[in-house]
Amino acid sequence: MARSKVFQSLVDSDPQNVMFRFSLGQALWQEGDAKAACEHLRCATEAKLDWMMPRILLGKCYLSLQQKEQAKAAFAEALKLAIAQGHEEPEAELRGLISNL
Repeated sequence: MARSKVFQSLVDSDPQNVMFRFSLGQALWQEGDAKAACEHLRCATEAKLDWMMPRILLGKCYLSLQQKEQAKAAFAEALKLAIAQGHEEPEAELRGLISNL
């Protein structure tokens, strides 16, 4: 069974659970469905303002959908969090992603 199906059933059982929404978004991204992933990743970013990872994945989804301005905004938010939280590797990755836009 696809991972997204597992997480979709969890989201269906508890739509307010942000971890389930993030995990579903991540699974959809990994399965190549960036458009569907966006909804769940946006939910995760809105629920936890200091959560960097959903912002990075959301930016990557937008980038794959050719939505460069939205990608840049998501990456910029994630970069601020990476710097504030001392995450050096994500910071370097985000700087590279932003510079290539």
